[in-house]
Amino acid sequence: MKRSLSGQVVLITGAARGIGEHTARAAAARGARLALVGLEPERLERLAGEIGAVWFAADVTDQASMAAAVEGVLGAYGRIDAVMANAGVASRGTMATGDVDALVRTVEVNLIGVMRTAAACLPHLIAARGYLLIVASAASFVALPGMAPYCASKAGVEHFGNAVRLEVAHHGVAVGTAHPSWIDTDLVRDAQDDLPAFKDSLRRLPPPLGSTTSVERCAAAFADALERRRRKVFVPRSVMLLYWLRTFLNSRLTEKVVESQARRSVPAMEEQVRTLGRGFGASTAAALPAPATPPKAEPGFIADRYHR
Repeated sequence: MKRSLSGQVVLITGAARGIGEHTARAAAARGARLALVGLEPERLERLAGEIGAVWFAADVTDQASMAAAVEGVLGAYGRIDAVMANAGVASRGTMATGDVDALVRTVEVNLIGVMRTAAACLPHLIAARGYLLIVASAASFVALPGMAPYCASKAGVEHFGNAVRLEVAHHGVAVGTAHPSWIDTDLVRDAQDDLPAFKDSLRRLPPPLGSTTSVERCAAAFADALERRRRKVFVPRSVMLLYWLRTFLNSRLTEKVVESQARRSVPAMEEQVRTLGRGFGASTAAALPAPATPPKAEPGFIADRYHR
């Protein structure tokens, strides 16, 4: 059932750029009142000024930081109707040779960050009988070499969403998981720029795994999901086929095909990561571990139209 976003309060993590930024723009265009959460204050402030939103600099891996951001949203709007747990990162390198801190940080942001976001927001979603949209990935059900922490975190995120959906259904809260393939964002472009072996491997994959979707198209699908409280979101829609074929995709037969390519691509990727000398892309704000005592969530401003 479609519910208009007009007047609905939507909190989005990882809102400074990429899917989060463009979904915020799409939701605002449909009349939603946005709360932007992320680690890049200047970008958040600029976006908030353009779409009439509040913003909070907060780390999704720190509970106190997220709690402060949520309190700030409640202070500004009085409620939270929908949450899009979108913050995510992708490390560089394999488990054998990569920077272990970067590999672990990927799981902390992508999975633990979603858990902390849900914990901070669910009491208010219950009060509003609202909707939680968790951004997973096609990597939730497709394993690719060089992406072990990312695949693990996104598979965990999907099943986390499946379980939480059962926990809150009796409260009237809906939970969805979104599964985009490659989206034209800084995260994906950085990976292609950093690792030519990855870019070459991407070209060899069949669609939809080998194709890239515009971030605007992805954002429109996510805004639709917020309106319709969708259980599953696939971008592009052909990713749904991978979802239904996941058992085959993780079979020994498929592994043999991927292994034959990995014998060439993985050593090249490992050497490129060593030369790169860093564990994340240049645009990744959450590349470093959170400080022991993170700053409080930093509030931005509210557009005048929301004071009326």
